[in-house]
Amino acid sequence: MPPPPRDLRLDFFRGLALIFIFIDHIPENILSYFTLQAVQFFDAAEVFIFISGYTAALVYGRTLAVHGISYATVQALRRAWQLYVAHIFLFMIFIAEVSYIVTTFKNPMYNEEMRVADFLDEPHIAIVKALTLQFQPTFLDILPLYILLLISLPIILIGLRFRPVIVLSASLLLYVVVQLANISVPAYPEGHVWYFNPLAWQLLFTAGAALGWGSRARWLRPRGALIFAAVGIAGAALIVKLSWTIHGIWDPFPGFFLREFWPVNKSNLSPIRLVPFFAAVALVAALVSPSAGFLHAPAAQPVVRCGQQSLEIFCLGILLSALGHFVLTEFRSSIGIQLAVNAVGIFALCVTARIIDWYKAMGRVPPDGAGARPGREISPR
Repeated sequence: MPPPPRDLRLDFFRGLALIFIFIDHIPENILSYFTLQAVQFFDAAEVFIFISGYTAALVYGRTLAVHGISYATVQALRRAWQLYVAHIFLFMIFIAEVSYIVTTFKNPMYNEEMRVADFLDEPHIAIVKALTLQFQPTFLDILPLYILLLISLPIILIGLRFRPVIVLSASLLLYVVVQLANISVPAYPEGHVWYFNPLAWQLLFTAGAALGWGSRARWLRPRGALIFAAVGIAGAALIVKLSWTIHGIWDPFPGFFLREFWPVNKSNLSPIRLVPFFAAVALVAALVSPSAGFLHAPAAQPVVRCGQQSLEIFCLGILLSALGHFVLTEFRSSIGIQLAVNAVGIFALCVTARIIDWYKAMGRVPPDGAGARPGREISPR
């Protein structure tokens, strides 16, 4: 059975989320006023985890249906291992990057800001904690979450196949318990916790997986009262959050419901973040079809490619956002320099995605005279 055509909406919005993550990770970045976090209670992290759950269910759910539970489990764990290796590799480069900047500019404050000091003080302990995903320096906290969620994916898919209501109910119950009891997962050093609490964020991943598993079901197409409710929720959240953003720039402007809602807990995925996000998902599903013309426009292709090469682009974006922060801190942070740093970083992400896409495409083209069978893919050695 041939796989269904690729849904470019997933690639586009995941690519956009990766670009937003790069922008938002640079402190006091003027472009951060034009990303999701400036106008909504959620940000690019929710988009990334939700789409990751959706696409994982599409890919490994199909594997489960065709090849069975055992093979699908092995494939999901294989991908989790790839993410783990990428995370450890990124960890090593990140430590080296920060250490080089600290030495070059003689500014030890970066060690504290990026949480590298713990590694330098106790490297023999910190490296073990990093290997067990307990030590998470600044910016290096979302991949450990994704790794744990992907390890749990086979159980989620088996449950969705046989008892979907039980799986979703259990996921929601765990989320509610975390909100009421404020349960967190301890991290290193002592006193720290996982910034992205997997006990809470699993709900977003599971919901995405459930929608991906039943992606062809008619009930997944929002209409009628659901659309009106989504518009109301997303619109109200936009007005409130935008007022907070403006208040942060210009103090006389009132921040609506600031005392009632602030602070919004991101670590435990506060309902104030979750509800507007699902409203936005419903609106996107209703308004943007898989065949939408803009998804195939030349201007959208760099973003789509970033979404298709998400792991590599995410890792590169982390390193570039840290580098951008160092540049703006050590030199100038004028608006012009900020725009230049953002432009160079986004260009680097898009070019890298294009190169990776080209390389993978070349691996699928049989060489002349190789005698490859029609329809067979040739993988690069």
